Amino acid sequence: MKTAPQVVDEVEKIRLDKWLWQARFFKTRGLAAAVVKGGHLRVNSNRAGKASQLVRPGDVLTFPQSRVVRVVRIVAIGTRRGPAPEAQALYDDLTPPPEPQDTTFVAQAPRFEGKGRPTKRDRRKLDRNVADALE
Repeated sequence: MKTAPQVVDEVEKIRLDKWLWQARFFKTRGLAAAVVKGGHLRVNSNRAGKASQLVRPGDVLTFPQSRVVRVVRIVAIGTRRGPAPEAQALYDDLTPPPEPQDTTFVAQAPRFEGKGRPTKRDRRKLDRNVADALE
């Protein structure tokens, strides 16, 4: 007698590069795959080896994006690469806020007082002073 195959309730899974693309972290799947292949992405603090690695809700991803290291927890698996609000619903952002930087403002064009480049008016004054000194 044949036994019926067991039905296993599988948790939703998706390829890592596809999820990163759907969540709008990268513009193309190729860019997402390149970050994974370069060894720059971690899934639950373990380095991801392949772009085809499967991820599920609850996994924590750590990866560089421009000059920021992003830490996100997967909340849901997307069905498509939709608009930004739909993509933001796929994850919780755990990235710590950036530290405030000391910004010192400098005048864009300092006047000629021995600093910066003199204007045409300042050059005329200098020429008159030099001509008066020579007489």
